[in-house]
Amino acid sequence: MILLVSPIDVEEAKEAIKGGADIIDVKNPKEGSLGANFPWIIKEIREITPKNLLVSATVGDVPYKPGTVSLAALGAAISGADYIKVGLYGVKNYSQGVDLMEKVVKAVKDLDENKIVVAAGYADAYRVGAVDPLIIPKIAKDSGADVAMLDTAIKDGKTLFDFLSKEILEEFVNETHSYGLKCALAGSIKKEHIPILKEIGTDIVGVRGAACEKGDRNNGRIKSELVRELKNLILEKPSIS
Repeated sequence: MILLVSPIDVEEAKEAIKGGADIIDVKNPKEGSLGANFPWIIKEIREITPKNLLVSATVGDVPYKPGTVSLAALGAAISGADYIKVGLYGVKNYSQGVDLMEKVVKAVKDLDENKIVVAAGYADAYRVGAVDPLIIPKIAKDSGADVAMLDTAIKDGKTLFDFLSKEILEEFVNETHSYGLKCALAGSIKKEHIPILKEIGTDIVGVRGAACEKGDRNNGRIKSELVRELKNLILEKPSIS
């Protein structure tokens, strides 16, 4: 399992890199759970990030507007993002999800087939009227995306595990893997969740709040020592009883 940390600016990105993050995920929490940052911020963060680390960028909690979203995804890719994450917020069903993600995949892969496209759903989708989170793996597969992801749409202290059980999440991971795709899980993840996510085979765990002072994703700042603590938990070998 590898660690994705979501900075909002260059200084936070430096802290995430120093702490040992594997993926630097450019985000703007002011615009939502998967809020998009500015092209110049993505570019600046790509420039200061070591070549061996990947830079990810969210394009927003998006509406069902394939043209708008595919253009935004292309902008993120051109700005230097290796991973392009799309939050399927205004998507209501499977067919809309596939339609939108197909257009994103085409826009991004026509530019560079090595770019990685992430279809992201929300564990608490029912709270915002978004597409059922459990069909995200199939949407990712059928649209040609590379990663199926879950996050939480509303950041009110509730976590991924408040909406989906460990067993359901494990099924999500296994289905994603059965399609030959990677699985990313996020959603106010706390330190105590890391061993569970490792156990069920998660490929990428995404955090912001857990890497910020006082666990505050909005007002706190990412600190390298908190990132290092999370990374050490990921690297820790399970104890043999």
